[in-house]
Amino acid sequence: MTVTSETQAPTNPLYVSGQWTPSAADEALDVFNPATGQVISRTPLARPDEVDAAVAAAKAAFPSWRRVPPPERARYLFRYRDLLVKHSDEIARIASREHGKTVADAKGSLQRGIEVVEFACGIPTLMMGECLEDVAAGIDTRSIRQPLGVCLGVTPFNFPVMIPLWMFPLALACGNTFVLKPSEKVPQSSIRLVELLHDTGIPEGVLNVVHGAAAQVEQLIDHPDVRVISIVGSSEAAAAVYARAAARGKRVQALGGAKNHLVVMPDADLDMATEAIIQSAYGSTGQRCMAGSVVDAVGSVGDELVERIRARAAALRLGPGDDEATEMGPLVNRAQRDRAASYIDLGVEEGAKVVLDGRSELERDGFFLGPTLLDEVKPGSRVSRDEIFGPVLSVIRPKDLDEALELVNASPKGNGAVIFSRDAGAIRRFCMEVEAGMVGVNVGVPAPMAFFPFAGWKGSFFGDLHATGKDGVRFYTESKVITSRV
Repeated sequence: MTVTSETQAPTNPLYVSGQWTPSAADEALDVFNPATGQVISRTPLARPDEVDAAVAAAKAAFPSWRRVPPPERARYLFRYRDLLVKHSDEIARIASREHGKTVADAKGSLQRGIEVVEFACGIPTLMMGECLEDVAAGIDTRSIRQPLGVCLGVTPFNFPVMIPLWMFPLALACGNTFVLKPSEKVPQSSIRLVELLHDTGIPEGVLNVVHGAAAQVEQLIDHPDVRVISIVGSSEAAAAVYARAAARGKRVQALGGAKNHLVVMPDADLDMATEAIIQSAYGSTGQRCMAGSVVDAVGSVGDELVERIRARAAALRLGPGDDEATEMGPLVNRAQRDRAASYIDLGVEEGAKVVLDGRSELERDGFFLGPTLLDEVKPGSRVSRDEIFGPVLSVIRPKDLDEALELVNASPKGNGAVIFSRDAGAIRRFCMEVEAGMVGVNVGVPAPMAFFPFAGWKGSFFGDLHATGKDGVRFYTESKVITSRV
């Protein structure tokens, strides 16, 4: 669909009780094609009664859905997995069109979401409890896991396909029902995901979709029938949601922002490290919480590494995400692009050296900012500490591993950290001492597979049970212990 003006843009519908319905909201937000700047759809700010209707539908569906046997719930997900694979090209193009990332990148993130669905298909064994007979004479004890009820997922713009698939498939597999509030910037990707789940024949009300922004999220968090909340956003948003939800007795996992360091030791394989850094820093235009944001070039490696990164980044091909030749697309909207670009000026003010300046791309149609490289960034500066969420990579030059670890651990965020080295002792020490939940050794993006938890630390995560893996199953269930004399 090509839209040349706002008046032609469709308004995205709500999905409640198995039906797609238009919102009666008075207000809606524009959704852009970031490569052109054109409005392609509109996101309604759902009315309070529409939000309540979605929660009510999920609540009504819960008693019967929880009693569907786990193997039967898994069969819906098996069918869903096949539909996601069948429509993967289409889904990736929708995500690319409204986010800006390349189709290849979108397909990769979809695959990571499909892997969560595949993991959730194993729910009959994942939900198994434990049993011990004769805990006392003639008395046995067993533990079981049960669903909690209505769950809420609030998803970000940067992974419009993968992160919703982190949430609702596992929640539904555990026997819960779900209300999804997609990012208002990229709603059509979630809509297509839900359409495909609808096609599996899943009962009405098990999954519902409402659109909106902060007011709708607050209403959902405060709703007495919402038991469980999963959100991905900035650290500030995650902290606020965690505080608000926990104060109301909700179960919460709130994934926040990041400032991931890539430590390059003098003995590293620089060919491998350079390519991994490029993909980490500039993949998805830097709009991901596992993006490499700071390179710590240790000791003598700095000059050669910076030149290698500069040369490779300068050669990246920018363009629309649906062009197969494109290696890096635009940012999601003008505000995000302008915010990222402002950090280049800030870096200069703080004493950094601009080695590669992406502002040369600002005059293009759409929301482009070219790959940017800042060298000699000062530890503790805002450029070194703030989450920029764009293609702006900073280089700091610590003298040794001790200083590099100090720099990484001084960050208030702790999503991921990476070391490039061939020294087993340095690698082991880094893995033991670094204060981050996901650690990479000679890999640029240390995001785990679906059967492990996405385990951010410090200001990158608020809660007790992480997303995905066995943590995800525990998050969407509660344990009950039964002691009986029979």
